Amino acid sequence: MTPNPDRFLKSLHDLRSIGAVGTGVVRPAYSDKDIEARKWLAAQMEQAGLRPCFDPVGNLFGLAGDGPSLLMGSHSDTQPEGGWLDGAYGVMTALEIARASKEAGGPPVSVVSFQDEEGRFGVTTGSTVWCGGRTLAEADALTDSDGVTYARARAKMADLVTGDFLDPARFTGFVEAHIEQGPYLDTNAEAVGVVTSIVGIRDMRITLTGQQNHAGTTPMHLRRDAFQGLSEFNARINERFRDVVAPETVWTIGHVALHPNGASIVPGRAVFSMQWRDGDGDRLARMEAIIRATAKEVATERGLDLSFGPLLGLEPVAMDARFQQALAEAAEAEVPGRWRKMPSGALHDSTNVARHMPVAMLFVPSIGGMSHNFDEDTAEADLVTGLRVLAGGVARLA
Repeated sequence: MTPNPDRFLKSLHDLRSIGAVGTGVVRPAYSDKDIEARKWLAAQMEQAGLRPCFDPVGNLFGLAGDGPSLLMGSHSDTQPEGGWLDGAYGVMTALEIARASKEAGGPPVSVVSFQDEEGRFGVTTGSTVWCGGRTLAEADALTDSDGVTYARARAKMADLVTGDFLDPARFTGFVEAHIEQGPYLDTNAEAVGVVTSIVGIRDMRITLTGQQNHAGTTPMHLRRDAFQGLSEFNARINERFRDVVAPETVWTIGHVALHPNGASIVPGRAVFSMQWRDGDGDRLARMEAIIRATAKEVATERGLDLSFGPLLGLEPVAMDARFQQALAEAAEAEVPGRWRKMPSGALHDSTNVARHMPVAMLFVPSIGGMSHNFDEDTAEADLVTGLRVLAGGVARLA
């Protein structure tokens, strides 16, 4: 099996052009550009001899025949201001491996681009529903930051749906390539990383409700200022996590919406996201308890009402040992001494797919460790190296 680097890079850049903004890409889940990209991908799959299938949530599969096959891929939706490789690299390497394997008479390889991996409506929503982590009815009730429901968003793709959800049992395993989205490979001049495990994640929305009032006439001691409650919560949570977290633990308040968000108005409501990640499920649970207790304490002290949205998340997942070994052997053959085994601090669709089949992941360097912004990039030589390691890994698995 010999993948074609030029064909692969052209396909990757062609996908980049759909939703391109400067050096980045804007292609959020279910946006017009996301749907355009999925239609383009379906045509590419058909040209490669695969049968494109859209399921009810917009996950796009390119099937290699009707029998068992290895599944490869990632996602093609982006962050609101995303890089050109996050997700796209995994989808396009999968398509090239599928082409190359078919041309060489090798093992059947199917391709997938999961929908809403970037979490417009939750956490890896498309693969979560496909793998049974959330029912379609539960997902349909989810809303994005603008109040749009998942049901309304996926209805934009209703005319593309070709059938019901595919049975995961038809696939023998899943391999996902991705940019690292961190600094370790780039800093150490290493070519690829063989992933050992994926971190667990928790995510929920918290709402503090106070009293909207005039910013010039309301005395400070009489204010029920929702933003001051958020500020106090943030300060306390950082302190209270100190004796619980590990060096690799991370937490983020990533989205804040104030109402009515006026310069001369005491904020009456603050809605914010709280996300935390760690490789230890028990630590994630302890952090949740601290978050809830701290929010209740701040709300009581400041006279605020408090509500919690649904807790979303996924457990930490170990990669399959045999699949890991195949990628490790391929890495050593392609770039001897210039690869490492490493955990993933970012969440990926592989976490969900691991419920049904063996999974593995391969990382390529991110220049400067940058991702989730327009500066995200990887040297083309490294992109091709990752492609070749994947081909070697698939051949060993076969």
